[in-house]
Amino acid sequence: MAMVPYSSAVGSLMYAMICTRPDITHAVGVVSKFLSKPGREHWNAVKWILRYLRGTSKDLDSRKSTSGYLITFSGGAVSWQSKLQKCVALSTTEAEFIAATEACKEMLWMKRFLQELGQEQHKYILHCDSQSAIHLSNNLSFHSRSKHIDVRYHWIRDVLESKQLQLEKIHTDGNSSDMMTKSLPKDNYEFCRRAARLLEPST
Repeated sequence: MAMVPYSSAVGSLMYAMICTRPDITHAVGVVSKFLSKPGREHWNAVKWILRYLRGTSKDLDSRKSTSGYLITFSGGAVSWQSKLQKCVALSTTEAEFIAATEACKEMLWMKRFLQELGQEQHKYILHCDSQSAIHLSNNLSFHSRSKHIDVRYHWIRDVLESKQLQLEKIHTDGNSSDMMTKSLPKDNYEFCRRAARLLEPST
């Protein structure tokens, strides 16, 4: 590590952070704590930040929301996703509606997969913390506030009407998929990890 230009690299990252890249503030703050005696893992973190900067040097804020879901089975996470939506949502309700549709598609696939394995469940429940998105998903009538939403996302209404899945309200504090879409306070983040059974191994 004595031959690694750690301090110089961190200094360059600080310059980029101050001038044009506020998105790396936290990461740079962490690696700068180890300037006196960096280890191999700290140098790997610096290289990760540099790769991130290179990969996002031409990124523009697309104003697209992030869809995230976490599917659990037998007490543990079996499927999850976090990605930008394909279109710009005009409201929080629309963003949540789109995310619910994406999660619904994955859960329906999981349901059919389990059935092929001979595993039957009494019901399959998809939780959503947006009451307005749930109302929009269950309301089969046309109304002006949703007419601009891409038709493919209204597929969820047919699934719910045919009783293949259930869409139910969950309080935001109990929504374990929040860690897929936003930064959380430590307690909330730890709750999400426990809900997904991402536990520290016992020593």
